[in-house]
Amino acid sequence: MGKPHPIALRARVVAFVEEGHSHREAARHFRVSPRFVNNMMILQRSSGSLAPARQGQPPGSKLSAHGEWINQRVSGHGEVTLDELCVELAERGVEVHRATVGRFLHRLGLSNKKKPQGKRTVQAADRQGA
Repeated sequence: MGKPHPIALRARVVAFVEEGHSHREAARHFRVSPRFVNNMMILQRSSGSLAPARQGQPPGSKLSAHGEWINQRVSGHGEVTLDELCVELAERGVEVHRATVGRFLHRLGLSNKKKPQGKRTVQAADRQGA
C-alpha cells in the first residue's frame, strides 16, 4: 500500500484551489490526479483537516472479546476441531469462518490438532514387542 501524500502538499493544493483555480488546473500544476484534488477539497470541507485516514485493517478481530473463552475451551479440552469451535461460537452469537478461528488460535499460540487414538509410532511398537 502506498504512502499518503504529505500534509504540506495537501495544504498547497487546497490553497491553490481556494485562490480561484480549477481542480484540473491544480492537478496539472502539482502533478497529482484530479481525483486527489477533489478528495482534498471534500476532506477540507467535511472535516476541516487534511490529515490522511489510517490505512489498513482496524486492530483486533471479531474474536478478541471471546479470547479468554476460546483459550479455556482449547486448553481445557484440547480435542476440539475448528468446525466445532465455529459451531460453539455461532451459539454465542459470533458467525466466523474456520480460517478466522485458526488464525486466532495461532496468534494465541494454541494448537487444535487432534491426535489419532490408538496409533503408535514405529519406535514405540518395536519397544513393546521386544
